[in-house]
Amino acid sequence: MKRREFITLLGGAAAWPLEARAQQRDRVRRLGVLMPFTADDQEGQARLLAFAQGLQQMGWAIGSNLRIDARWGAGDAERNRKYAAELLALAPDVILANGSLELRPFLQATHDLPIVFANVADPVGQGFVTSLPRPGGNVTGFTSSEFGQSAKWLELLKEIAPRVTRAAVLLYRAVASPMAQLGAIQGVAPSFGVEVSSIDLQDAGEVEHAITAFARGSDRAPVAN
Repeated sequence: MKRREFITLLGGAAAWPLEARAQQRDRVRRLGVLMPFTADDQEGQARLLAFAQGLQQMGWAIGSNLRIDARWGAGDAERNRKYAAELLALAPDVILANGSLELRPFLQATHDLPIVFANVADPVGQGFVTSLPRPGGNVTGFTSSEFGQSAKWLELLKEIAPRVTRAAVLLYRAVASPMAQLGAIQGVAPSFGVEVSSIDLQDAGEVEHAITAFARGSDRAPVAN
């Protein structure tokens, strides 16, 4: 083979991966997003905007090579199931689920579509992933808390109010699986001389009453989950 032909062939081969990546980036990708807010919620809109801006910094621009289909479940399980089905019907390339309630219907509906979750507490304990370093399956994401922090809450509480001997952990079981957090707090409680109990809540409207009822004694303090 002549030297010029060899250089031309080598140069063309080196360019193949670049051309392939360019073609992939030029193709419009579809991203389905399920949010735990109402459509007019300012915080929800701000989060979605920040997410889109972050993608743009990585070369993904809405209207150019990316389309985002967002649905707003407002924390309602039935709406989440409905909107999850709608998003899957759009044949997205990937799903973003913001929260445990938002993630669950996707995991029940598909086992091959890539799913990324955010703001999920204890994804291992809830059965969403096999482990944090090796999630397995078609799902990965970010957990919203580390249980060592939960134990730290009690330590901080004791520093603020040294006379506290009883504390209650407010558990909203519909949003997360809080038992591991409760266990972490109870595990360190004896070292601080504090007895820890739990109070189950059904909705945010019960928080004030629960705190008032528990805090009637001077030696008590609530610890929010």
